[in-house]
Amino acid sequence: MAKINIGGQAVIEGVMMRAPRSVAIAVRRPSGEIVVRKDLVIPLSERFPLLKLPVLRGAAALFSSLAIGMKALNFSANEAIVEEGKEKQEMSPMVMGGTIALALLFGIALFFILPLYLTKLLVPVIGTSNIVFNLVDGVIRVAVFLLYVYSISRMNDIQRVFQYHGAEHKSIFAFEAGSPLTVEKVREFSRLHPRCGTSFLLIVMLVSIFVFSLIPKLWPFYMKAGARIVLLPLIAGVSYEVLKWSASHETSALVRMLIAPGLALQRLTTREPDEDQLEVAIRSMEEALEVNGGNKDDRLVV
Repeated sequence: MAKINIGGQAVIEGVMMRAPRSVAIAVRRPSGEIVVRKDLVIPLSERFPLLKLPVLRGAAALFSSLAIGMKALNFSANEAIVEEGKEKQEMSPMVMGGTIALALLFGIALFFILPLYLTKLLVPVIGTSNIVFNLVDGVIRVAVFLLYVYSISRMNDIQRVFQYHGAEHKSIFAFEAGSPLTVEKVREFSRLHPRCGTSFLLIVMLVSIFVFSLIPKLWPFYMKAGARIVLLPLIAGVSYEVLKWSASHETSALVRMLIAPGLALQRLTTREPDEDQLEVAIRSMEEALEVNGGNKDDRLVV
């Protein structure tokens, strides 16, 4: 017997929950109705056994999550603003692929290329030591990331998404604890979860410092920038293994110390949800578990 691993993502006026073989998105319409989209998902590792290997599975999980997350956002954006008699418009696969590519390019430019450029400008001040260069580059990268998170956390619309993010975490905590999935019970759990995507991104920022130190310091700027893009799957894979390892050693004092920064950052990316938002998160989880093939009252699967 093994535990079912549940993950999730906050979307516009809703929550997406993902079980090993299913995805469910629950969104509250302006009318108050909760609409759900649910799908059976065949894991990439079943189609390509090589992706079960450490590091490779993390890289595959990142790009799979990006695709599923974008679809969930598209669905929620349509449902959250739908009006009586108004036709919904779904993104075409081409538009979806373009949107994912643009999002990736924006993230790479902001969090990997910009810090490299700023550090290059500081070479007359910091010197030519490869160790110092990569440390300064890493500090700038983390600073840009924190500034970005803080900036978007001040936006009213994003704060509602962060409330749903909190509802997602509370629901997952309740499920993992074997608690009844009711609003009253789920509300009692923490909104800060150690396996959150926010924590994963922070780990990515830190792991990249070590990985980028492998790039020869004599390479020109364009080669260093290109190498960072090429190394992104490796960074994602290593970061995934770090997060997975920390999740299996949560009782260790050392691990609790290491995950503390990620939990602290979640105080920015989550908010306490209201009852309606908890109801949406619970509905999403129940639907995902039902499609996954297990009884929603069972916490274990063979």
